[in-house]
Amino acid sequence: MKFKFKAKNLTGQEMSGEREAFDRQSLVLTLRNEGFMVTSVEVIGKSKHHWLSKIGITAGRVKLREKVIFASNLGAMLGAGLPLSRALSVFERQTTNNFFKKVLNDLMEQINMGKSLSGAMAAHKGVFPNVFISMVGAGESSGTLTESLKLVGNQLEKSYELKRKIKGAMIYPAIIVSLIIAVGILMMIFVVPVLVQTFKDLNVELPLPTRIIIFISDNLSAHYLILFFVTFVIGTGLTFGSRTKTGKILMSKFVLKLPAVGRLIRQYNSAMVMRTVSSLISAGVPLVESIQITSTVVSNTEYQKVLSGSLEAIERGVTLSQVFKAREDLFPPLVGEMTEVGEEAGELANMILRGALFFEGEVDSATKNLSTIIEPVLLILIGSAVGFFALSMIGPIYSLTEAI
Repeated sequence: MKFKFKAKNLTGQEMSGEREAFDRQSLVLTLRNEGFMVTSVEVIGKSKHHWLSKIGITAGRVKLREKVIFASNLGAMLGAGLPLSRALSVFERQTTNNFFKKVLNDLMEQINMGKSLSGAMAAHKGVFPNVFISMVGAGESSGTLTESLKLVGNQLEKSYELKRKIKGAMIYPAIIVSLIIAVGILMMIFVVPVLVQTFKDLNVELPLPTRIIIFISDNLSAHYLILFFVTFVIGTGLTFGSRTKTGKILMSKFVLKLPAVGRLIRQYNSAMVMRTVSSLISAGVPLVESIQITSTVVSNTEYQKVLSGSLEAIERGVTLSQVFKAREDLFPPLVGEMTEVGEEAGELANMILRGALFFEGEVDSATKNLSTIIEPVLLILIGSAVGFFALSMIGPIYSLTEAI
């Protein structure tokens, strides 16, 4: 395949020409070994990628874990000397995700037509996040694609691990609470009415807690279909509402104010911001662009607003550490301090990476401690509910037995 290219040497002198190469990446690596940095590459004699090539790629999903494996394996294969097209072909045969197979086939087709890997990925932003595309693009420009892919794989791996730990810490209490509510409703509908009939037959005055339980049971038994319908409507409304812009804003503010969870969310987002910025800068992406991309990576809207709102200030000369220090309600003081040290020492990427590692460790410890704290709290709640029910329903039975 023949390419037309422009490049610069170490002294900044520009050169241009035409050269044969297996693919775009092979040409970039060859010129890099000759001491040139490629600034542009165009294939000669090939038409641009046509929209008809995307026919057959239907809606689908690629899990984060698959993207981690893809980035790591692709980087390893390129590092071993395989051409980019062949490396993609190997992974396409390896994956079992049919949707991902179609995406990879499309990437190979675009690359064979002379397009860069990042340019081909940009047509599939639903699969490849902005941070992935930007780091790959920076690696292609500097001839360090293999290293950039390793950075992407590590970045996605850490994001995956953090999300998995937080979800794991939340799933256990959510399941327990759901089961308690379900068992309580079933008892109100099927068990309590049997006991109520006994109380009615004896025709005695019942204490207030017992009357409350009976009132709840009577309403649930008589209107359980309405209850299920209302619960379904509320659940559906909350689910769809949380996906709207207003819902995301309210949810983001709410979770940050929760006593134990709020601190965990701050540490998680701080780690995510610091690691993403560090990875992008290490890959050669400019700071302003790194901040802009990071604002799309974090899910909490409060952090998105801070990062996107700081772009103009950073372009005017405001340092990143000043941005973090101005919002210590979101970023712990250590974030601003480590960033400032990195800026002063000229080691920004390394210092904020150390900060990310620290907060990732904090999140790891917090998720483990959260399970330990939640268990006794759940036991107290369960014990209180069982005790109240026992006193309300079984207590009157013993009183009646003694009276007889």
